Amino acid sequence: MADKLRIGVMMSLGKDIDAEMKKVRDFGLDNCQLACWNPDLYTDEMLEAVKKAARDYGVEITSLWAGYPGEVHWNFIDGPSTIGLVPPETREMRVQALIQGVEFASKLGVPSATTHAGFIPENPKDPLYAGTIDALRRVAVRANELGLLFCFETGQETPITLLRAMVDIGTDNLGVNFDPANLLMYGKANPVDALDILGPYVKGVHAKDGEYPTKPTHLGVEKPLGEGRVNFPVFIEKLKSFGYAGCLTIEREISGPQQIEDIKKGIKYLEPLC
Repeated sequence: MADKLRIGVMMSLGKDIDAEMKKVRDFGLDNCQLACWNPDLYTDEMLEAVKKAARDYGVEITSLWAGYPGEVHWNFIDGPSTIGLVPPETREMRVQALIQGVEFASKLGVPSATTHAGFIPENPKDPLYAGTIDALRRVAVRANELGLLFCFETGQETPITLLRAMVDIGTDNLGVNFDPANLLMYGKANPVDALDILGPYVKGVHAKDGEYPTKPTHLGVEKPLGEGRVNFPVFIEKLKSFGYAGCLTIEREISGPQQIEDIKKGIKYLEPLC
């Protein structure tokens, strides 16, 4: 029998890193993805603090989720002009921020850096497409130089658009951080079907649940695991059929005590499926 998939959780570099790593262990888990939106945190002091906390609590960081500066709106109206490397106005500073993230991940000994590329145009002849691909290629090349994967989190683009973008970028170190809820919440695909397109490229997974959007201006609603439209029993089996043997990283995009409770329930929900 193949090894079971491991369950992990999303943690933030912008908080007390010792407390964040302790929280992973308090959940009974041994791995996480570490998210950072502020490149000013990529310091030598932070590097040593993260290494120490991960070592002290026995936590493996499976990917650095690298964000970028500038205004970001997670909706259908302002999202296309504010998310990722698609908007030309913020593109250069975000390329530099993502390269910093890749370099920080390398120093940490983390195997990949992950990000949202943005609303990559469906039309490859769109004037924004070529510049977006060139910008993403610069980040991917730097990751390749350092021996890292550069992964795209699903969400703002259809699966075939993401596949086309990876082919056009053309480096051999690209992968997908598959977030099934995002595909629903952005109205881009059924996640089980999307594996037919992206399954061979999946290098990481966010265990997150959600609904399709019903308001033209707002994303679908994120839900606790098992309460949305992601068919996790079928999704996980199909994921395994593509040879995926990585982690399922729980992401619950709320804060406070309810987030903790939902993560605990999510772990129990996923365990028999792994």
